[in-house]
This record gives sequence, structure tokens and C-alpha cells, in this order.
Amino acid sequence: MTAPPGGTLARVLSFRDLVLLTLGVVIGSGIFIVPATVLKLTGGALVPALAVWVFGGLLSVFGALTYAELGAMKPDSGGLYTYMRDAFGEGTAFLYGWALLLVIASATNATLAVAFTGYLQQFTPLTPFAAKAVAVLVIAAICALNVFSMRQSANVQNLATGIKVGAIVVMGVLLLTMGHEFSQPAPAGAPEGLSLLTAMGAAMIGVLWAYEGWQYVTFSAGEAVNPQKDFARAIWLGVALLMALYLVANLAYVAALGVGGAMESKRIASEAVAAVLGPAAGKLVAAAILISMFSAAHATVMTAPRVYFSMARDGLFFKKLAEIHPKYGTPAFAIIVSSVWSAVMAATGTFEELLTYVVFTGWGFYALGAAAIFHYRRKHPDAPRPFRTPGYPLVPILFIVPSLAIVVNTIVTNPRQAAIGFGIVLCGVPAYWFWRKK
Repeated sequence: MTAPPGGTLARVLSFRDLVLLTLGVVIGSGIFIVPATVLKLTGGALVPALAVWVFGGLLSVFGALTYAELGAMKPDSGGLYTYMRDAFGEGTAFLYGWALLLVIASATNATLAVAFTGYLQQFTPLTPFAAKAVAVLVIAAICALNVFSMRQSANVQNLATGIKVGAIVVMGVLLLTMGHEFSQPAPAGAPEGLSLLTAMGAAMIGVLWAYEGWQYVTFSAGEAVNPQKDFARAIWLGVALLMALYLVANLAYVAALGVGGAMESKRIASEAVAAVLGPAAGKLVAAAILISMFSAAHATVMTAPRVYFSMARDGLFFKKLAEIHPKYGTPAFAIIVSSVWSAVMAATGTFEELLTYVVFTGWGFYALGAAAIFHYRRKHPDAPRPFRTPGYPLVPILFIVPSLAIVVNTIVTNPRQAAIGFGIVLCGVPAYWFWRKK
């Protein structure tokens, strides 16, 4: 596909593409691992554990409804970056893009690629060098798909997301109908020394990690075929489906293993399937997780480079990143740069601590992006709004306040980690001054 006139990205993403992209960028390995941790932190109390998943889902739905208005009103590439730029200035938006490229998106891709090789070893043994080589090759393959065609890339994403969503649905149905462990007695209450509310708060961190990423679909709003009509419906519907899938999976694991078995499980998805369908079926779960992680990494590469592309168009990054490939119609250089950096992280193993330090800052930026809705409502009250956030202003507030609380909680409970994370983000300040001066 050639670049359309005017040097803009082609609008090729349909409603279905956007829904599957929302699901695909979020569902990685979290739902196959985190439920056991949540049950353990809540002392095996099933209802509070499910309440944590519902709360995390509702928080994401409130955010999605807020971003739905913003994306339908301003369907530009860069999404979240664009909203912050308009509401809080270029400096704030630049720091988000800086953190996204330096750590958040790049380290996420490195994490998924390395984890991919870990699950691959259930099928074939790999030496440490071979494992790193495979991780780099996975990133390279995803990069190539996204450079050559957004339409073909979306087709691959749709297929991979469809397979992993189908796997979760089939697994859920089989385990719920064939598992008989709900009757097992379960411990009640939080672990010793913690109140149940405190335990649920601790469990929320893992749940929000499992829900992390739906915001990325806003980066590709500039490539939606009919953003005014499709974007808003796609993002909130995708997040609502995500919450439903996660609740089904949690109930299915307990049906297969019982609460006691589920909370002590190291690999809850594979152990639940093996308990009901036999040990050989565990490899089917490993295959589904491989596809799931590939899909999540692929969706990240489909979306995040659009932020760097928009930053460069604003004169805040290397001009080369703003170029659209004359033949393929994609921001090829932005995709390649971010993928190379992810590959370096995967090969050197430098991503784990960096991601731990910085990922919490993302919620601060998500809150700022959502707060932009107040800016647009005040400054542009008569602008066309194909979708209006229901329950405004309460719904945006119900997303913004908990998102900021996550940041504050990290500062209070892990001040060293928070200081390093903020330090990494603030390293972008001199970089911003440099590009502004140029």
C-alpha cells in the first residue's frame, strides 16, 4: 500500500480490527498466571478475589468510555500523546512518549519475547544463546510484518487474537462444565497480618497489570476507517469483553482446581486444564500462551510507534521518525527504531528492572490523558462529539482518581522504586529542551 496524498497514514482499520486490537494488546500472559496470585493475596476468599477483577475491569471500562469520546472527537495518530499535548502542553506529552519508547513499550515487547522463548522450551530445549536469538527473531518478525503493511499486519493480529480469545472461551466452557471442585472447602479472609481490604489492594496491582494496554488502541485512531462511528464503540466494547473473559477464566480455574488448589498453583492455566483433560492437554495451554504473547507483542508494535511518529511530526523527535514509507504507507522508520531497541533489551536482559521501575508511571499519564476531556469540553464546547462519555464528569473522575492513587501508593510503599522510575522519566527533560531548541 502506498502512502495516501498529504503524507498521512492510510485509514485501513475497521470496527472489527479495533475491537480485536484492544483485546490483543491486553491479553498476554497475565490471565494465565495472575489469578493464582490474587487468590493467594486474598487468603483464598473467592468473592473478594473476583471483586478485585471486577473493580479492575470497571476502572478500565470507565477509562475506555472517557477515551472513546476523545478518540472519536480527535481521531489522530498518537492518541493519548495528542490529548496530553493539547491539554497540558508539549513537554508533558513528550515525557510520556519518551518513557514509552525508552522503557514502557520497548521493555514490554522484550519481556513478551523472552517469555515466549520460555514457553517454547516446553516443546523444544534451547540453550541460553538460542533462547536470546529466538527472542530477537520474534521481535524482528513482528517488526517486518508491521513495516510492510498495516492491513496485512491487522489481518495477522486478528487471527492471533481470535485464536487466543477462542482458546480462553473453550477452556472456560470445558473447565466449568467438567470441573467439580467448587465444593472444596476454601480458606476465608486475608493472609495473617493483613486486613481483607489491604489484601485486596495488594492484589489489585497484579490485576491492573493483566488489564494493562487497552489505552494503546488510541495510538491508532488515525488509521481507523470510520473513527467517528467505530472507535468509541470498539474501545469500550473491547474492554467490556475483556472483563467478561477474565471472570470466566477465573471461575474456570477454581472449578478445575478448587480454591485451595488454584491459590497454590504455579501455572494455574496449564494445571487446571491438565487436572480436567489430562497432562497432555497442558501443552495446548502452552501453545495458546505462545500465540497470546506473540499477539500482545505484535499489537504493541502496531500501535506504540504511532506516538513516536506524531512526536516527530510535532518537531519533538528525529525527523526521520515522521516519514511514511513511500511504498508501504507505514511509519517504517519509527517501527524499526523501536523494534531494534526492544531487541537490544531482549538480547542483553536489561529490561526487567527498568520495566519494574517505570511501569507505574504509566498510570499517571493515563490519568492525565483522561483529564484532557475536561480541557476539550471547556475550550471546545461546540466541537463535534460523535460519542459523549456517559455519566460525565463522574465517569472520567472514577478513572482518574484511582489511576493517580496507584501512583501515590507506589511512592508510599516503594519510594526507592518510585524515585528511580521518576528519574528515568525526567531524563527526558533535557532531551525535550534539545528538540524544542532545534
